Amino acid sequence: MICATIEDFVQALPRTGALTGLDLGTVTIGVAVSDGLRSVATPLETIKRKKFTLDAQALLKITDARQITGIVLGLPMNMDGSEGPRAQATRAFARNLERLTDLPITFWDERLSTVAAERALLAADTSRKRRAEVIDHVAAGFILQGALDRLSYMGSAT
Repeated sequence: MICATIEDFVQALPRTGALTGLDLGTVTIGVAVSDGLRSVATPLETIKRKKFTLDAQALLKITDARQITGIVLGLPMNMDGSEGPRAQATRAFARNLERLTDLPITFWDERLSTVAAERALLAADTSRKRRAEVIDHVAAGFILQGALDRLSYMGSAT
């Protein structure tokens, strides 16, 4: 089920259980996962995209193996807050994925997540080659951590 808001997503989730965050690119999908208490996002891997069916199989294999309870998809918004072709492609991916899983799916504004990931990797003195290998799943970690922080804030505000 696609949840329009983070509040709807919270309602659809069990109280605990790991989440996965996805940085959906045209060539790769960065994948990050959280711990079961949903406090820390950890970059996991980058999937080389082939076609939707194979991409979805790889993602669902991860969600099954890690007992994932929800999916956070980075939504590539334009800097002015509008949605362009990449955001539309991400929403289409979510609609197709929704047909294959009962897991709740939501979107998280991913503006500047790749910039933040690049800065973190540069600060860690990561080589250019290594940055290219890990940037997508590190960006997925930033996307997921943003959503986790919001969920934590929502829980403490009640």
